[in-house]
Amino acid sequence: DLVNQVFVFPWETKDSYVVLRAKLEQPLLNFTVCLRSYTDLTRPHSLFSYATKAQDNEILLFKPKPTEYRFYVGGKSVTFRVPESRGDWEHVCASWESATGIAEFWLNGKPWPRKGLQRGYAVGAEAVIMLGQEQDAFGGGFDVYNSFTGELADVHLWDTGLSPDKMRAAYQSLRLPPALLAWRSLSYETKGDVVVKPRL
Repeated sequence: DLVNQVFVFPWETKDSYVVLRAKLEQPLLNFTVCLRSYTDLTRPHSLFSYATKAQDNEILLFKPKPTEYRFYVGGKSVTFRVPESRGDWEHVCASWESATGIAEFWLNGKPWPRKGLQRGYAVGAEAVIMLGQEQDAFGGGFDVYNSFTGELADVHLWDTGLSPDKMRAAYQSLRLPPALLAWRSLSYETKGDVVVKPRL
C-alpha cells in the first residue's frame, strides 16, 4: 500500500525506472490514466510509458516543455497547452475512448478542451508499463534526456473512461473505482536509483 508514499527519482539516468504490472485480459478500447508528479525539469520527460511489441508509444503521457502535455495512443498524439507550473505537485488524468476517438485531459481537477485521437483503435494488452523512462523499444531503448527526475505518486490505470465526478475524486485522492493499476495495491518493481519515501 503506497498511500502517503512517493517514488523519488533523484538523478538523471537512463537505467532508473519503475515497472508496473497490470493484468490485462484483452485489448483496451477505453482507458484512463492518472498520476501526480513533482519536478523542476524544464526539458522533455516521460511520466507514464506503456509499450507493446508493435508500438512503443501505445500509451504515453509526456511533457515536452513546462507549458505542454502530450498524450499518445497507438503512436499518434494530441497536445494540451497548460500554464507553467508554480513549483507544486501537478495531478494529471488522460482518458481515451476508441468508439469516438475522444481524448480527455484533466490537470489539477480541471478539464481541458477535448480532442480527437485514433478513433477505432485498440490498445494492445501485452505491454510493458513503466514510470521514469520513455520506452523507444519494448521494455527498453531509453534516452537519458527523456528521463524523469523528481517525485511521482497516485498512479492509476482504469479500463474505462472516468466520469467528471470520478476525475475530480482522483484529484482529491478520494475513493475510486477498482483499477487495473491502483496506487493502494500497486504491483511494481524498482530498477536502478528509485526510492520509495513518505510524501512531504
